[in-house]
Amino acid sequence: MTAPQDTGANVTAALTRRLASGEEEAFREFHALYFDRLHQFLLVVSRGQEHEAREALQETLVRVARHARVFEDEDTFWCWLKVVARNAARDAGRKRTRYKKLLDSFANFTRPAIPVGPDADDDRLTAVIDECLAEFAPGDRALLQGKYLAGATVNELSAKEGITAKAVESRLLRLRRELRERVLAKLRQS
Repeated sequence: MTAPQDTGANVTAALTRRLASGEEEAFREFHALYFDRLHQFLLVVSRGQEHEAREALQETLVRVARHARVFEDEDTFWCWLKVVARNAARDAGRKRTRYKKLLDSFANFTRPAIPVGPDADDDRLTAVIDECLAEFAPGDRALLQGKYLAGATVNELSAKEGITAKAVESRLLRLRRELRERVLAKLRQS
């Protein structure tokens, strides 16, 4: 009697079953088998942008580790991996777009809404901004200065503050609006 042959479907089913159960060695095998293939796929999706492909690949690997399911054949598994990878790339693209809009929005907030002539004193604007910043609570002032003067990332600030990145983004949005209103009010008074 001969032993049953280990077909590709059996290998895929066994690997995905082990991945779904959270086995670390299974993830190493998955990584060895699919890393290069996923990377090549994501290079195509990101139109050759290496950094974007690597970022999406990292997110894909995290999603596979978190949401692994059992698949009976390799074709179905690969189709699922492509969907996970494509979604990770799209999500990263949306995140970059939101961040760029946020930076553009901040740049628009810092531009004075009242006309300033060519001989206007930049020191006056700086003094007004400093004066308005001094009116904020110390924690709010530190958050604004950390992000926009020291160049800290939202993730760095969230770790420092002990709150989520989303909460930091919301606070920064509120604080920017408040700062803008205060600056504009003071500039109109003078």
